[in-house]
Amino acid sequence: MKLNLSTLARVAFICMAFVYSSSLAQKKEADLIVHNAIVYTVNSQFVVAEAFAVKNGKFVGIGSSKDILAGYTARQTVDAGKKPVYPGFYDPHSHFLGLGQMLGQCDLVETRSYEEIIERLKKFAAEHPENQWIIGRGWDQNDWDVKVFPTKDLLDKAFPDKPVLLTRIDGHAALINSKAIQLAKISPASKVSGGDVEVMDGQLTGILVDNAMGLARRVIPSATEKEKQTMLLAAQKECVKYGLTTVSDAGLNQDDIELIDKMQRQGSLQIRNYVMVSLGIRNLEYFIKKGIYKTDRLNVRSFKLYADGALGSRGACLLKPYSDEPSKTGFLLLSPTELERSLTAIYNSGYQANTHCIGDSANRLILNIYGKLLKGKNDRRWRIEHAQVVSTEDVPKFGRYSVIPSIQATHATSDMYWAGDRLGKERVKTAYAFQDLLKQNGLIANGSDFPVEYVNPLFGFHSAVARHDDKNYPNGGFQMENALTREQALKAMTIWSAFANFEEKERGSIEPGKMADFVILEADIMKAPKEKLRSIKVINTFIGGQKVY
Repeated sequence: MKLNLSTLARVAFICMAFVYSSSLAQKKEADLIVHNAIVYTVNSQFVVAEAFAVKNGKFVGIGSSKDILAGYTARQTVDAGKKPVYPGFYDPHSHFLGLGQMLGQCDLVETRSYEEIIERLKKFAAEHPENQWIIGRGWDQNDWDVKVFPTKDLLDKAFPDKPVLLTRIDGHAALINSKAIQLAKISPASKVSGGDVEVMDGQLTGILVDNAMGLARRVIPSATEKEKQTMLLAAQKECVKYGLTTVSDAGLNQDDIELIDKMQRQGSLQIRNYVMVSLGIRNLEYFIKKGIYKTDRLNVRSFKLYADGALGSRGACLLKPYSDEPSKTGFLLLSPTELERSLTAIYNSGYQANTHCIGDSANRLILNIYGKLLKGKNDRRWRIEHAQVVSTEDVPKFGRYSVIPSIQATHATSDMYWAGDRLGKERVKTAYAFQDLLKQNGLIANGSDFPVEYVNPLFGFHSAVARHDDKNYPNGGFQMENALTREQALKAMTIWSAFANFEEKERGSIEPGKMADFVILEADIMKAPKEKLRSIKVINTFIGGQKVY
């Protein structure tokens, strides 16, 4: 039988098609392949790979580019161009809804004087004449030439007829004007447990510290559900552009938690949220009865408590008086009896307890109550939020009772200019002691506390590793004996934070079976010069294999 050329060509084509289809049949189907990358898996061996495949929102294969491309076929393929890829970044302690609120307020961050605040407020008021109140946040008197709390006098001159409330950067003090004082019916005789209404020469200065801020906030009109939806979406937009795929909202009420759940189920809110329930009788009773609640994007299994205030506003509760104001030692926001009663109820419920502790006295009190309840090693994963000033003799209690330090490295580099004044030369060495704390359980969670600090998690990575501010000050770093290594710092914003949230089996590393949350950066934070870390940009952010930025 003779075959002409056209017949041979058809036979060859059929053979090639058969080989090709057989090759495809051998390949596994995926939705997405990322290859030609530097993939920091952050698994237990800290393996660095080149590629991975994603199907149904989860990683299904990780390896070399050759193996992944040979083993999988996908509708979408991304050539990363040798760019670094990391697990989606966590912020284990933030105020997600608070960020959304702040984005709609007057931004007072990095104001260098009270006068600059007034100018910003005037501009904001002119742009928002419909606002019943003028609300601002972010001032810090420690950034000014005169490092003392302001008084209401300049506010009264600029805004005699409209109420004003300006929250300090740490969220633990506020300045209000006379109109706000009038509406809130605050007097020099007003007293608040766990707070301070500042009075000078028998007159209100306008400064409210910690629980006293509630006197003014209770008369501010509440945001509508629609307004809160706008805030949450604005916060999400800000977070994903910096590579955050999971945030941890440190203290929300039932209504706000249910709104987040609703928006996530509708698909408008894609970012994952580990919500801590604000302590309160209503919240405590409702959520203990309801039990732990979890979806792919929402995890409600912890309560947020406050033991004390902040160091910058001298509300942190110290064992000995402030070095720069010997008449003060700070104060507790709840009594020891109230704290122990609440923690006992949380312990019996199976929920996690996450307690804000700044001062060494507050840390000691809470560690002792934790120890009384937890007794020894355990897997309850109770946390101390901030763990900022911890007496040397109390540090081992973190290991003894399996307590997780949930720190914010940027607090160290924001506070270092004046922390020594507050604490003195010796006591400041017990502050921001991240390496000492890490050694207790072999892990530490590092967040930002945004909007107290900036949203960008690379600022926290830089502060943890270099112990420098954005201008690379001080030379040699601040208390470098407690700096983290780059590997530790990356784990602290991925797998260790996932562990702190009971999520290490589903997120926090790039491994088969885990949710495909990952981020692609323009440069490698594991190798870039320290002074370049804060300026590295995010190229893409993916949540569940879907590109969200």
